Amino acid sequence: MTMATTEKDPLVSERSGKVREVGNHAIWSLSSCKPGFGIDQLRDDCMDTYWQSDGQLPHLVNIQFQRKTMVSHIYIYTDYKLDESYTPSRISIRAGTHFNDLQEIEVIELIEPSGWEMIPIKDIHDRPIRTYMIQIAVLSNHQNGRDTHMRQIKIHSPCEPTSFDINKFRNFSTVQFQQYATIR
Repeated sequence: MTMATTEKDPLVSERSGKVREVGNHAIWSLSSCKPGFGIDQLRDDCMDTYWQSDGQLPHLVNIQFQRKTMVSHIYIYTDYKLDESYTPSRISIRAGTHFNDLQEIEVIELIEPSGWEMIPIKDIHDRPIRTYMIQIAVLSNHQNGRDTHMRQIKIHSPCEPTSFDINKFRNFSTVQFQQYATIR
């Protein structure tokens, strides 16, 4: 079990060009929600709206990708000052190919969170995972609350390098390759 890292804004990472938000490439579903407090509010980039569950714990957010997707971080925005007993205190992150083979990869404790919480998603070799599905399970809330509020969720994937380092290709060992080493 780990503590989530408080990170000011996932947009800073996105603007750096090292990661991209891939949540819009996924199909999202919820275990339950109150009318008007569902996926649209969870993904609308507005911190004043939120998903509110309506049922028994655990509350689930299911994120299914159509192709195997590399995931390096999950950002969750919560606000204990506004949501109090609706604020998650323990969250499980699970990954797999479908609902029947999900493996728990991270459990985090949140202590009166306010703002973005960054959850690194790594395999046993400390590399981002490749997965078809992620499930975020709210296991408990602050003050033993029954329903939960999550204001935003972002899924980050590392960007592939877009440029080639030409220096890697300069040291050809044969005449046939060396004749194509430069462009005239």
